[in-house]
Amino acid sequence: MTNRRSGLGRGLDALIPNRQPHSASIDEVDIDLITPNPQQPRSVFEPEALAELAESIREHGVIQPLIVSRPAGDHGGTYQLIAGERRLLASRLAGLKRVPVIVKEASPQALLELALVENLQRQDLGALEEAAAFKRLGEEFSLTQEAIATRVGRSRSSVANSLRLLTLPDDIQASLARGEITAGHARALLGIDDPEEQRQTWRRIVDGGLTVRDAESLAKGRAAVRKLTPRLLSPDLAAIQERLRSSLGTKVDLTKGRKGGRLVVHFFSDEELDAIIEKLG
Repeated sequence: MTNRRSGLGRGLDALIPNRQPHSASIDEVDIDLITPNPQQPRSVFEPEALAELAESIREHGVIQPLIVSRPAGDHGGTYQLIAGERRLLASRLAGLKRVPVIVKEASPQALLELALVENLQRQDLGALEEAAAFKRLGEEFSLTQEAIATRVGRSRSSVANSLRLLTLPDDIQASLARGEITAGHARALLGIDDPEEQRQTWRRIVDGGLTVRDAESLAKGRAAVRKLTPRLLSPDLAAIQERLRSSLGTKVDLTKGRKGGRLVVHFFSDEELDAIIEKLG
């Protein structure tokens, strides 16, 4: 039996009822009768890794059985996958007609928890896939962050920080999903409140190939500047400030005192400065 890392949730046997003997029997079933787990949190499977696994399966077979369940009310002899989607995909790629399975029972909540725990154990999930799975556990099954953390073997703060990634602008999330930035870069951006400032910092990270530490320093600098900026502007001044930001494509701070005011145009590289000067020229 495969050893599980003790820090990751309750494991498969604790999440779903086991009505078979302790040494559950392994059956071979037609691979076409197995349908994917609808609760699978993982949406990306690397083609090269699948091809390597398929080659191993051609040579050695499926070493670890798939875990499946019988769909409720289904009388057509089909099975629903609980755990082992990579093995199922690779087995199909290898041309297998039948695969070894262990049949168990699982509720929809257990299906999602199991798929999540298995992927966490194998470190297969992307940061956004993990966050989306945590969100589904909370929304669909009314679980608190503390309850989610207990089920997947994480701290509550880890779950909370993961969920915060889903608050980033869509284009930044897409960049994270594509691998242009890492989860560390994304977490650094969460230190900036304003979405447009997040985007500007994200573009600098991508264009400059910045490290996570560089991104954290940059984000802290932006946040510090923003804290010093007066928050209350008249509607007219706020509109002018926004037009300047839009026209120059950078952060602009406008403040007004009793006898005057201050206009600050920020730039974060020589290239940005040249672009601003050209627009002002």
